[in-house]
Amino acid sequence: MLMGNAHGHRKHFNHGVNSSPSTNAHSPSNKYTPSGSAPPISTSTAKMESLPYALVDSSLRALAGQAEGFGRASIGGLHGSVYCVTNLEDDGPGSLRFGCRMKEPLWIIFEVSGTIHLSSYLNVSSFKTVDGRGQRIKLTGKGLRLKECEHVIICNLEFEGGRGHDIDGIQIKPNSRHIWIDRCSLQDYDDGLIDITRGSTDITVSRCRFSRHDKTMLIGADPSHIGDRCIRVTIHHCFFDGTRQRHPRVRYGKIHLYNNYTRNWGIYAVCASVESQIHSQCNIYEAGQKKVAFKYLTEKATDKEEPSSGCIWSEGDLFVSGTQSGLLPATAGQSMFHPSDHYSAWTVEPPTDALKQILQHCTGCQNIPRPCDLPLVP
Repeated sequence: MLMGNAHGHRKHFNHGVNSSPSTNAHSPSNKYTPSGSAPPISTSTAKMESLPYALVDSSLRALAGQAEGFGRASIGGLHGSVYCVTNLEDDGPGSLRFGCRMKEPLWIIFEVSGTIHLSSYLNVSSFKTVDGRGQRIKLTGKGLRLKECEHVIICNLEFEGGRGHDIDGIQIKPNSRHIWIDRCSLQDYDDGLIDITRGSTDITVSRCRFSRHDKTMLIGADPSHIGDRCIRVTIHHCFFDGTRQRHPRVRYGKIHLYNNYTRNWGIYAVCASVESQIHSQCNIYEAGQKKVAFKYLTEKATDKEEPSSGCIWSEGDLFVSGTQSGLLPATAGQSMFHPSDHYSAWTVEPPTDALKQILQHCTGCQNIPRPCDLPLVP
């Protein structure tokens, strides 16, 4: 595995030749481009405006296509009409489930606040935006399932108290793509909070808060699912608050983590297993009793002779409170991607105390008004 910076806080970035796994050095900047330089970054106040895509709340559909990273193409229900959830029943006209099963593109908003108790997984079909801005919506009992769908945006919802075998807050499988999960709060499910498996790819998870949970985020189902080599996920500006493990745990996929804050994990922060490639950039890792942030697990792909673990590249990460990175040296024959091989720009800043304050206060479901631009139909 490729060794990154495993030391504590630093005020300046090293722009030298060892800052990336490729021969061309890349350095972090506020709006990252391989050849660009960073404008000055103010760290005096923790303002919402310093987070990426600040203008997406200017109009109802401004979210569409504004994700950073691998899920950037997701347009959700951009080209559909608006569906208003008018009751919090599990099913029936005016319910969330009723809208999500419709086949046409829809931008789903809520006219009421409250809790929706799901008796079974709620399947979300393609070209849907489930937009909780302007209300406070909590899903409990079961979760959302994104199965063989594309172009889905999930924004500003709470997930809590999912019960049952294999019950995740958001389950993305199989063969789903162009997904953006933004500003959601997730806690206390019997299985995972977000699971991405079975060939699902081109997904971004941003500005979410994870708490009160064990197996937080699984990417890649198990070593027998070699089709998960296609998985590509970006996770940025998220807050993993005392969750025990899997921030995330990865098999096979290419994962870009940046500007996340992970603290007080119970086993490890990030785990790389069979053939995974994890690029950890400018994240904050703050240990509690368990000090090692990165873990490697060796597993065998069914089409390979020898077992292997994955690769972790740490670029500009901040390890505080006695955190040990746990990074391992490179081994022969392993490859490592760089995000700029796949997208040209993303918003990243140094892992400062100010960023930590922002992520504690501006992640998860937000008390923000729903944009009121009219007309609601195109």
